[in-house]
Amino acid sequence: MGQNHGKFYLPPKKSRFIGFIIFLAVITGAVIAKYAVLMLSPIENTPPRLYITADRGQILDRNGRILAIQTRFGNVTVWRPQVRDTDALAVVLSPILGMRETEIIDKIKLSVADFIYLKKQVDQDTVRRISDLSLAGAIDGVSIEPVMGRIYPEGPLAGQIIGFTGDENTGLSGIEYALDGELRAKAGNTPETAGGIAGNQVVLTIDTTIQYMLEDIAEKTAAENRAEAVMLLAMDPRSGEILGAASTPRFDPNRFKESGDEERMIRPAVWAYEPGSVFKVFSLAAIMDTDAVTPRSAFYCDGAYEYTTNLGERIVIKCLGEHGSVDPRKIITYSCNAGAAYASDTLGKTVFYDGIRRLGFGEKSGSGLPGETAGFLRPPERWSERTKPTIAMGQEIAVSALQMLQAATAIANDGVMVTPHVVLQIEDSGGKNPRKPRLPDPRRVLKPETAREMRSYMADVTSTSGTGYRANVGDIQLAVKTGTAQIIDSKTNRYSDTDFIASCIALLPAEEPALALYIVIIKPKGASYLGGRIAAPPIREAAEALINYIGIPRGRNPTAVHPGTIRLQSSPPPFIADIIPDLTGYSKRQLLPLLLRDDLQINLNGDGYVTRQSPAPGSQLAPDTVIQLELE
Repeated sequence: MGQNHGKFYLPPKKSRFIGFIIFLAVITGAVIAKYAVLMLSPIENTPPRLYITADRGQILDRNGRILAIQTRFGNVTVWRPQVRDTDALAVVLSPILGMRETEIIDKIKLSVADFIYLKKQVDQDTVRRISDLSLAGAIDGVSIEPVMGRIYPEGPLAGQIIGFTGDENTGLSGIEYALDGELRAKAGNTPETAGGIAGNQVVLTIDTTIQYMLEDIAEKTAAENRAEAVMLLAMDPRSGEILGAASTPRFDPNRFKESGDEERMIRPAVWAYEPGSVFKVFSLAAIMDTDAVTPRSAFYCDGAYEYTTNLGERIVIKCLGEHGSVDPRKIITYSCNAGAAYASDTLGKTVFYDGIRRLGFGEKSGSGLPGETAGFLRPPERWSERTKPTIAMGQEIAVSALQMLQAATAIANDGVMVTPHVVLQIEDSGGKNPRKPRLPDPRRVLKPETAREMRSYMADVTSTSGTGYRANVGDIQLAVKTGTAQIIDSKTNRYSDTDFIASCIALLPAEEPALALYIVIIKPKGASYLGGRIAAPPIREAAEALINYIGIPRGRNPTAVHPGTIRLQSSPPPFIADIIPDLTGYSKRQLLPLLLRDDLQINLNGDGYVTRQSPAPGSQLAPDTVIQLELE
C-alpha cells in the first residue's frame, strides 16, 4: 500500500464530523458573546417595567351602595431551596391556609420549579399570620407577595350580575367581565400618574333592597317546590332598568372557586327555554296588530285544536279544558291553547314570524350582559305545518327571561319597546362625569290600541275565572299571564312527563304600568307544576313588597303630598381604637371602612344591620381580638 509521507489522513466521514463540531462551536460562541453584551449593557438601556397600583373601579347599586371594591390580598409563595423540612412546614401551614398537609407537600415536592405559588389571594388575616411566622423564622422559604383584588361586601347578593375577578384582578364574569375595560386601572404617562390611573366606577340599575327581597322570595319558592332553579326579576318597564334579578342557585363572588357553572350563570340572560302559555300575550298581540283578529273575533274550543293538512296529516293540540266559544280576551283569561292556535291560522307564516321578531324574539336584546342568548326561532321556510299553532301557545320557540321582559315593555308602554339593562351609568373614579351605556333606541312595535287591549285581557287573568287569580293583591289592578311549559327530555328528544317550567308575568298597575315582575320556576317537584298554582303566589308576594317600597299608589296606601322637607341626621361612621364601641344598628356598608383596615379582624354573619356583637361594647381591643358581628 502507498504511504502519505508528512501528512495526516482522515477518512471522509470523520472529516465531515469534525467540521460540524467546529461550526457548532463558532455558533455557540457567537450566542454567548451576544448575551455577554446584553448583560454588560448599561441598565438604563432596559425599558422600565410599569407597575400599576391604582385602584380598580367600584361597582355600586343605584343608590350608591358598594357592591365591589378594591382591597389588598397576598399570594403565599415558597422558595424551595430555603425549605428545610417540607413535612414540618406543611403541619404549620395547613390550618392557616385551609389546605391538607398532603396537598402542601405535593405542591412543594412535585414542582419542577423552585418558585411556587402555594395559595393565591389570601385575606389580610392570613397575611398577618404568615408574616409573623416568617419574621419569627418558623417557616423558612415562605413569603407573601402583595396583590390587589376585590371584595364584595354584600356577599352572594346579585353575585351573578356583578361577577368576579381572577388572580390578576381581571374581570372573569358578569359586569366585572363585560366592563373590564372601564373598571380596570390604566397605566399613567406622567410622573404624577406613575402608579396608574384609577378605573371608572360602574353604577347598576339594581336596588340592593329590592334584590334582597327578590332573592328571599326566590329561595323560598325553590325550597317549597323542590325546584332545580328559580328566576325572579323586577323591572321598570318605562325605562327598561332592571331593579332586581334573583337567580337560584346563588354563589358568593368572594369565594367563587367554591362554585360551579350553574351557580355563576347569569340565567336570565344566558338560559334559553320554551316559555309556555305566557307567550300567548305576545303571539296574540302580534296577530291582532295586523287586524286579522279583532276583539270581537271568536273561535271554538272543544278541548283541542285540530287541523288536517293537504297531505292528510292530522295535527292535534290539546287544551286544558273545553272552553267553548272564545274571543281574544277569553283566550288570555282561560289560557286557551286551541283558541291561540286557531287565531294563528288567520295569518300566513311569514307575517306571523315577522310579528314575533318585531317583539325581539330570535335576537339578543342588547342588554350588554355577557353570554346573552338570542334564543331559538326558526325561519318560516323551515317550519312544519305544526309550527305556527305550536309557537302561538308558547312552544317550538326558545326565549330568555330578558327577551320576555323586553317584549312586556311593548305591552306596558302602549306599543313602544325598550331594552332591559343593568348598567345605569359609568362615572370616573371620583363619581363625576357620568355617561349612560349605549342601548338600542326605543322603537314602536305594536299599535297603542293593541297594547292597551292586551293589558285589559291580562287584568282579567287575576279574576276568579282566570288562571292567575292567586296573583291578585286586591287593591291594585295587576295585568298578569301564567304559563306552564314542558321540557324536552335530552335522552328521548320528546317532551318529558315529569319536567316542567312554571312561570308568571305581571305589569302593575295595569292601567299605567310602573313595574314589571317575572318569575320562572324550573323543574318543580312539589305537589303541582302549574304556573297558576305555584308561580302566581310568589308574584303576589313580590308585588305586595315592591308596591310599598317603591311607593306605587294603592287603595289602602294612598300617596300623601308633603309641602316641606325632612332632614335625617346620619349616624357617625364607626371607629375603633383601643376600646370596642357599640356597633349595634350599623349596616354592612357603614362597616366597610373597618373591614378594609389591616389591623382589625372582623367576621360578619348575615345581612342587614348589626343586632349582636362579641366582644361586648367597652371591651379592650387586643392584637388577637376577633370581633364577631351578627346582622339581620
